[in-house]
Amino acid sequence: MSNPVAGALRQSGSFFAYCLDCLLAIPRRPFQLREMIQQAWFVSSVSILPTALVAIPFGAVISLQLGTLTSQLGAQSFTGAASVLAVVREAGPIVTALLIAGAGGSAICADLGARKIREELDAMEVLGIDPVQRLVVPRIIACMIVALLLNGLVSVVGVAGGYFFNVVLQGGTPGAYLASFQALGQIQDLIAGEFKAVVFGAMAALIACYKGMTAKGGPKGVGDAVNQSVVISFMLLFAVNFVMTSIYFQIVPQKGT
Repeated sequence: MSNPVAGALRQSGSFFAYCLDCLLAIPRRPFQLREMIQQAWFVSSVSILPTALVAIPFGAVISLQLGTLTSQLGAQSFTGAASVLAVVREAGPIVTALLIAGAGGSAICADLGARKIREELDAMEVLGIDPVQRLVVPRIIACMIVALLLNGLVSVVGVAGGYFFNVVLQGGTPGAYLASFQALGQIQDLIAGEFKAVVFGAMAALIACYKGMTAKGGPKGVGDAVNQSVVISFMLLFAVNFVMTSIYFQIVPQKGT
């Protein structure tokens, strides 16, 4: 019976070696610009509508919860700052990464897995074509670009939804909502959110491509690889988000403190 710990360590080492190969393949020429544009269009087409629809209830729930809490504490004037910062710093990048990993990443993993079981990747290597440079690098860069843009969409939609629910449903004042954000928000919050989205997009693409290129066992193996890629992406997402948020609060001074 194989040792599960040794198997997990072997898989982790193989994944990190694969990530290093991808990093080294990025500056190689020729760069597959057409493939990157096609993948960016595909990922955005399957992610943009679900992302926008998920962002609305995310912003609404955050605004409603914080509005109720701040009113109980007598600090209702800070609802805007708390809601907007929560969406821009945390909810935006997380929603973006979840939708890219769930919609785009699963499709990428299934595509590469199908190529693997049809031995197309082996045929490319026989012809002297590096599958990592030809197929993986364009998908990683495409997911990073789409994640950057989708995060901006999520932030706008989430903030607008939170503003509507706080002002219309909870009777908040528009001036206080905007003024509190201007008092506590800063440009570093937006930069941190966008940076998180780029990192999460790259992470989701790396995991999806790795699981797809290592799929085996026929169509069932491809389905298992897709499920594993989504689950692993979700688990790593929250762990990496915690680390990045902790580092952000350590190196960036906050306004009002």
